[in-house]
Amino acid sequence: MKDDQQQAAAMPGMRVMEKRVTVSRRAFLKGSGLAAAGVTALSAGSLMLPARDALAAEFTHLGADIGKTLLVMARDIFPHDKISDRYYMLAIEPYDAAAAKDPALAKLIGDGVAQLNALAQANFKAPYAEVPTETERLTLLYTIEHGAFFQKIKGDMVTGFYNNKAVWPLFGEEGSSWEKGGYIARGFDDIDWLPKA
Repeated sequence: MKDDQQQAAAMPGMRVMEKRVTVSRRAFLKGSGLAAAGVTALSAGSLMLPARDALAAEFTHLGADIGKTLLVMARDIFPHDKISDRYYMLAIEPYDAAAAKDPALAKLIGDGVAQLNALAQANFKAPYAEVPTETERLTLLYTIEHGAFFQKIKGDMVTGFYNNKAVWPLFGEEGSSWEKGGYIARGFDDIDWLPKA
């Protein structure tokens, strides 16, 4: 380890960072206090459910099973492994309220999920949301990709997911700039990793 540090120190422009993590007693107590407060804010019922099931339980009209299927389907259509389920949930949760007011939408979603689950049962002996691998679930989505249900979910996810300002920083997008004077004076040419010409 000392050899690595000596080699790094000998290289010009390299910074040597100590790998030891230091946490003060105050920071530890503050962090553990915040964690305890977060746990007490959760309901006892949601603590007993896996995270994906707890999110899907918010579907009061369509039902938790449909909510979970839509959540897994949304992740399979637009896969971003480092983005939490809650951001996908923000894009699909409006379906529950809309389906309560629109029987045609409720039927489209209910029938579409039933068809997807039937395909999953026939091929993998499990409902779609329980099929273990993304590759296997994608084979099922390719089967229904030209149908109205798939096109509705895919089309709405483009705007519902990617137009969510909470998601933009996760992709490195700063968002709108016009109200801040544009990007010309705010980092347009701040590329310090390219060699100067």
